[in-house]
Amino acid sequence: MPTLWFVLVALMLAAYVVLDGFDIGAGIVYLLVGRTGRERRAVLRSIGPVWDGNEVWLLAAGGTLYFAFPRLYASSFSGFYLPLMMVLWLLMLRAIGIEFGAHLEDPVWRSFFDAAFSAASVLLAIFFGAALGNVIRGVPLGSDVYFFEPLFTNWRVGASPGILDWYTVLTGVVALVTLTIHGALYLVVKTEGEVQARARRVALSAWPALLMLTALSLIATMWIRPEALNNYHAHPVGLLVPLVVCGALGVMLHGALSGLERLAFGASCAYIAGMLVGAAFALYPQVLPATTDPAYSLTIHNTAAAGYGLKIGVAWWLVGMALALGYFVFVYRMFRGKVRLEAEEGY
Repeated sequence: MPTLWFVLVALMLAAYVVLDGFDIGAGIVYLLVGRTGRERRAVLRSIGPVWDGNEVWLLAAGGTLYFAFPRLYASSFSGFYLPLMMVLWLLMLRAIGIEFGAHLEDPVWRSFFDAAFSAASVLLAIFFGAALGNVIRGVPLGSDVYFFEPLFTNWRVGASPGILDWYTVLTGVVALVTLTIHGALYLVVKTEGEVQARARRVALSAWPALLMLTALSLIATMWIRPEALNNYHAHPVGLLVPLVVCGALGVMLHGALSGLERLAFGASCAYIAGMLVGAAFALYPQVLPATTDPAYSLTIHNTAAAGYGLKIGVAWWLVGMALALGYFVFVYRMFRGKVRLEAEEGY
């Protein structure tokens, strides 16, 4: 049961990054692809019906983590208190930027909230990437399974690292470039005209950087945590993950160059899912490695809830997921197609 719930939590987190990722990506490129008020309104219209629903996956994943692995939840949420508070404020600032900017007539305040929306999206991508980097790198867990990390120390990877060091900054940059392309490709699918053309240029311009950063992050991960390859050596099926990632990168470029917009966006989804699945596969059965003593590392076995509760929880999880998936299918079908503004819309 712990393994099953590890897979379920990983899938929910991947679903969140794929779905809310294009919302965040749209915010990152918001000021680049939207030069006029009308063009920015088209960008917001493309994510308007779904952005708040997509964020529900983050809450659902957090709730599932609390249910299945309460000890991990307690340890990680206390140790990462500072960045979690920063992420919560950024999520609120991003929502305020979307909602307030749409209801104000003053151009100064509109520009302010537009900038807030875009800046919050950029910082969210970096912090989410750095959070994943912290999990892969490990944290200074003590014998009581709790830890504290300052925002940064000496920027080096060691026994007592900060939340930000050269490796976690690297993973943050990877996340930023990934979601930039993801959001841009989503806008290519959903918009027309100059907004679509600019979004395609952004995606194509950022693709070489993503290719380089993907290779660099893999090398860096093998250097700081060589044991991350153990599961790949023990279970060759894991080699499908890098094949999916490499194939997705190639299909992404081909689709963007050939005008196959849905294919390119689908490849972007596959790339994100592949990277996250690869990280989860490398960590298993650990869920939070310790940089102090490997014996202090948190695993699916020493953090899982009681077996009976996990078994009962599967049934309720299936019911909840069926309802959630039905809702999302309905919403995305209702708002499929290109965004088109009426003649009087925009600002």
